[in-house]
Amino acid sequence: MKSKVFFTKRLDGKALIDIFNQLNFNLKGNVAVKLHSGEDGNKNFLPPEYVKPLVEHVNGTVVECNTAYSGERNTTDKHLLLLKKHKWTEYFNVDLL
Repeated sequence: MKSKVFFTKRLDGKALIDIFNQLNFNLKGNVAVKLHSGEDGNKNFLPPEYVKPLVEHVNGTVVECNTAYSGERNTTDKHLLLLKKHKWTEYFNVDLL
């Protein structure tokens, strides 16, 4: 079976909702939205304001997890500081695993 790939050139939260709606899937119960909150000094992650409309659309909770490798996400204390630095905590109560 071939995989279906969804793509958009639009870089806004509505584009993510539009793609999600194409799945024609209704999420029920507790919805975890697993995201990459970004490495320190790296800009290659979706910013929280971009994903906020989708998280709200699915009534989800943002979840992230500490890393097994060294860096600014390998301990809960450092990861919480990075979440704040990257403004995730301005938009969400992040469930850090």
